[in-house]
Amino acid sequence: MTDTSKTIVLFDVDGTLTVPRKRAEPEMLEFMQKLRKIVTVGIVGGSDLPKICEQLGDDAPTQFDYMFSENGLNAFKAGDLLAVQSFKAQLGEEKLKKLINFILHYIADLDIPIKRGTFIEFRNGMMNVSPIGRNCSQEERDEFEKFDEGAQVRSKMVEILKKEFADYNLTYSIGGQISFDVFPIGWDKTYCLRFLEEFKTVHFFGDKTYKGGNDHEIFESERTIGHTVTSWQDTMKQVTELFMS
Repeated sequence: MTDTSKTIVLFDVDGTLTVPRKRAEPEMLEFMQKLRKIVTVGIVGGSDLPKICEQLGDDAPTQFDYMFSENGLNAFKAGDLLAVQSFKAQLGEEKLKKLINFILHYIADLDIPIKRGTFIEFRNGMMNVSPIGRNCSQEERDEFEKFDEGAQVRSKMVEILKKEFADYNLTYSIGGQISFDVFPIGWDKTYCLRFLEEFKTVHFFGDKTYKGGNDHEIFESERTIGHTVTSWQDTMKQVTELFMS
C-alpha cells in the first residue's frame, strides 16, 4: 500500500465541499472524517473563519488537520492558531481609503438589475467586494450569478481596478456567486503552502480552477497536484477513486 504519511489533501469549500454558501451535507462531513484516517486533510477557503464554520460546523477547526481561512492568512493546525496576516497593515490606511472610495463610487454608478447592502466586507487578510451586495437572498444570489455569466460585471470591474490601482500590487480573485476578493500579490491560496513544508505530496481539489478563479493559483502551483471538481458529489467521487479504491 502507498505510504500517505507525507501526503496532504486540501479542499476549497464553496462548490467543492458544499453548495455555495450552504451547509455541508452530513454525508460529506462523514466522508471527510473517513478520509482523515487515510491522509492528512486541510481546508483552504477565501472566507473568514466564522463563515467557514457556518458551512462545515462550529467545530470545523478541530475536525480537520489544517484550517486555512482567508487563503491561509489565518492558519490553524489541529485547532491551534499558527499565524495571522493583516491586509490593513500591509496596504496602509491612505491607500486603503482611496481603494474603498473608488469601489463604492463605481458600484453606485453600476447599472445592474438589483442591489442590496454590504458591498464591501473588510476581512483581516483581504477585502471582499460584491456588486449586488452580500445582504441579498439566496434566490437573488442565484439570479446574479446567471446574470454575471453574460454581463461579466465582476470581470469588467476587476479589469478597471487593475488599471486604476496598478501600483498597489494587488490580486483580484473571482469566487463564489456574487463577489471577488482583493488582496496583496502572493496572498492567494498558495499562501497556505508555506505551512506545509513537511509534506512531499499536496493534492488540491477546487471548482474555480480557471484563470481568474480563486482556486487557479494553487491549482497551477508546482507544489500541488490539482483536481477540478464540479460539485461536492464530484469531489467525493474523485477522492474515492484516488484514495479509497
